[in-house]
Amino acid sequence: MSNLVRIKYCQNAIEANRDKQILAENGIESWIANEQTVQSDWLLSQAIGGIQLQVFEENLEEAKKVLEEFSNEDFALEVERTIENPEFDFVCPRCGSNHIYRDENPGGLFGISLLIFMIPAKVPSSIFHCYYCGNEFKR
Repeated sequence: MSNLVRIKYCQNAIEANRDKQILAENGIESWIANEQTVQSDWLLSQAIGGIQLQVFEENLEEAKKVLEEFSNEDFALEVERTIENPEFDFVCPRCGSNHIYRDENPGGLFGISLLIFMIPAKVPSSIFHCYYCGNEFKR
Protein backbone atom coordinates (compact mmCIF):
# COMPACT_ATOMS: atom_id res chain seq x y z
CA MET A 1 0.00 0.00 0.00
CA SER A 2 1.40 3.41 -0.91
CA ASN A 3 1.39 6.59 1.17
CA LEU A 4 -0.66 9.71 0.77
CA VAL A 5 1.30 12.81 -0.26
CA ARG A 6 0.28 16.44 -0.33
CA ILE A 7 -0.29 17.74 -3.83
CA LYS A 8 -1.21 21.32 -2.86
CA TYR A 9 -2.30 23.68 -0.12
CA CYS A 10 -5.73 25.23 -0.58
CA GLN A 11 -6.90 28.65 0.54
CA ASN A 12 -10.35 27.40 1.50
CA ALA A 13 -12.58 24.33 1.48
CA ILE A 14 -14.30 25.39 -1.74
CA GLU A 15 -11.01 25.37 -3.67
CA ALA A 16 -10.04 22.01 -2.13
CA ASN A 17 -13.37 20.39 -3.01
CA ARG A 18 -13.27 21.83 -6.55
CA ASP A 19 -9.83 20.34 -7.15
CA LYS A 20 -10.90 17.04 -5.57
CA GLN A 21 -13.84 16.91 -7.99
CA ILE A 22 -11.56 17.68 -10.97
CA LEU A 23 -9.29 14.81 -9.97
CA ALA A 24 -12.25 12.45 -9.45
CA GLU A 25 -13.57 13.28 -12.94
CA ASN A 26 -10.16 12.21 -14.28
CA GLY A 27 -10.15 8.94 -12.31
CA ILE A 28 -7.72 10.04 -9.59
CA GLU A 29 -8.69 9.35 -6.00
CA SER A 30 -7.86 12.16 -3.55
CA TRP A 31 -8.47 13.27 0.02
CA ILE A 32 -8.75 16.59 1.82
CA ALA A 33 -6.84 16.89 5.10
CA ASN A 34 -7.59 19.40 7.90
CA GLU A 35 -10.73 20.79 6.24
CA GLN A 36 -13.00 20.56 9.29
CA THR A 37 -10.34 21.79 11.71
CA VAL A 38 -9.54 24.89 9.66
CA GLN A 39 -13.22 25.64 9.09
CA SER A 40 -13.97 25.43 12.81
CA ASP A 41 -10.93 27.51 13.88
CA TRP A 42 -9.10 29.25 11.02
CA LEU A 43 -6.36 30.48 13.41
CA LEU A 44 -5.05 26.90 13.53
CA SER A 45 -4.56 26.83 9.77
CA GLN A 46 -0.89 27.76 9.78
CA ALA A 47 -0.09 25.55 12.75
CA ILE A 48 -1.46 22.37 11.15
CA GLY A 49 -0.42 23.12 7.58
CA GLY A 50 -3.69 24.46 6.22
CA ILE A 51 -6.20 22.60 4.08
CA GLN A 52 -4.28 20.04 2.04
CA LEU A 53 -5.27 18.07 -1.03
CA GLN A 54 -3.64 14.63 -0.93
CA VAL A 55 -3.22 11.78 -3.44
CA PHE A 56 -1.40 8.45 -3.49
CA GLU A 57 2.30 8.67 -4.36
CA GLU A 58 1.91 6.80 -7.63
CA ASN A 59 -0.76 9.28 -8.81
CA LEU A 60 1.15 12.44 -7.86
CA GLU A 61 2.57 13.35 -11.29
CA GLU A 62 -0.68 12.60 -13.13
CA ALA A 63 -2.69 14.63 -10.58
CA LYS A 64 -0.33 17.62 -10.91
CA LYS A 65 -0.69 17.46 -14.68
CA VAL A 66 -4.52 17.33 -14.51
CA LEU A 67 -4.73 20.30 -12.14
CA GLU A 68 -2.20 22.30 -14.16
CA GLU A 69 -4.15 21.71 -17.40
CA PHE A 70 -7.37 22.77 -15.67
CA SER A 71 -5.86 26.01 -14.32
CA ASN A 72 -4.41 26.91 -17.74
CA GLU A 73 -7.76 26.73 -19.53
CA ASP A 74 -9.46 30.02 -20.31
CA PHE A 75 -13.06 30.04 -19.19
CA ALA A 76 -15.41 32.58 -20.66
CA LEU A 77 -17.88 34.00 -18.20
CA GLU A 78 -21.40 33.71 -19.49
CA VAL A 79 -23.11 36.65 -17.89
CA GLU A 80 -26.79 37.31 -18.05
CA ARG A 81 -27.99 40.86 -17.62
CA THR A 82 -30.98 39.91 -15.54
CA ILE A 83 -31.67 43.26 -13.91
CA GLU A 84 -34.44 44.74 -16.00
CA ASN A 85 -34.10 48.36 -14.84
CA PRO A 86 -30.50 48.70 -13.66
CA GLU A 87 -29.51 51.77 -11.68
CA PHE A 88 -26.51 52.41 -13.96
CA ASP A 89 -26.32 52.41 -17.76
CA PHE A 90 -22.92 50.67 -17.92
CA VAL A 91 -21.60 47.20 -17.13
CA CYS A 92 -18.59 45.69 -15.36
CA PRO A 93 -15.50 46.00 -17.58
CA ARG A 94 -14.25 42.56 -16.50
CA CYS A 95 -17.30 40.31 -16.96
CA GLY A 96 -19.99 42.46 -18.62
CA SER A 97 -22.53 42.04 -15.83
CA ASN A 98 -24.96 44.82 -14.96
CA HIS A 99 -25.11 43.59 -11.35
CA ILE A 100 -23.08 46.50 -10.00
CA TYR A 101 -23.33 48.84 -7.05
CA ARG A 102 -21.67 52.09 -6.04
CA ASP A 103 -19.34 52.35 -3.06
CA GLU A 104 -21.04 54.81 -0.71
CA ASN A 105 -18.39 55.08 2.00
CA PRO A 106 -17.16 58.63 2.53
CA GLY A 107 -13.46 58.91 2.00
CA GLY A 108 -10.65 61.42 1.69
CA LEU A 109 -10.59 64.79 3.43
CA PHE A 110 -14.36 65.25 3.05
CA GLY A 111 -15.01 61.91 4.78
CA ILE A 112 -12.68 62.77 7.64
CA SER A 113 -14.37 66.15 8.14
CA LEU A 114 -17.74 64.39 8.31
CA LEU A 115 -16.39 62.15 11.07
CA ILE A 116 -14.95 65.07 13.04
CA PHE A 117 -18.21 67.02 12.98
CA MET A 118 -20.29 63.82 13.36
CA ILE A 119 -22.46 64.58 10.36
CA PRO A 120 -23.94 61.39 8.91
CA ALA A 121 -24.03 61.51 5.14
CA LYS A 122 -23.99 59.16 2.19
CA VAL A 123 -21.50 60.45 -0.32
CA PRO A 124 -21.62 58.90 -3.79
CA SER A 125 -18.24 57.61 -4.88
CA SER A 126 -16.76 57.00 -8.30
CA ILE A 127 -15.83 53.46 -7.21
CA PHE A 128 -18.14 50.62 -8.29
CA HIS A 129 -18.26 46.93 -7.35
CA CYS A 130 -19.56 44.00 -9.40
CA TYR A 131 -21.77 41.47 -7.59
CA TYR A 132 -21.01 38.81 -10.22
CA CYS A 133 -17.18 38.72 -10.31
CA GLY A 134 -16.19 40.95 -7.37
CA ASN A 135 -14.33 43.42 -9.59
CA GLU A 136 -13.77 46.94 -8.20
CA PHE A 137 -13.50 49.68 -10.80
CA LYS A 138 -13.76 53.46 -11.22
CA ARG A 139 -16.06 55.20 -13.61
